[in-house]
Amino acid sequence: MSTLAQLEKRLAELDEEIAETKRRLPAHSVKPPVMMDLLALEDEYDEVAKEIAELKRCSKEKTSA
Repeated sequence: MSTLAQLEKRLAELDEEIAETKRRLPAHSVKPPVMMDLLALEDEYDEVAKEIAELKRCSKEKTSA
């Protein structure tokens, strides 16, 4: 299991990678490989964000119990 700090670091990295991929998107005729990269990065971003939320929720429940 990843620590909260590791997950938050990965989330920041993914944010940068997503921004870079979006900059590579042409205004017209988007290339499928670039779009697939973007979608994969966004999916991973969502998963990491869910893990962070779950860790924070569990941590909060432990402290209030």
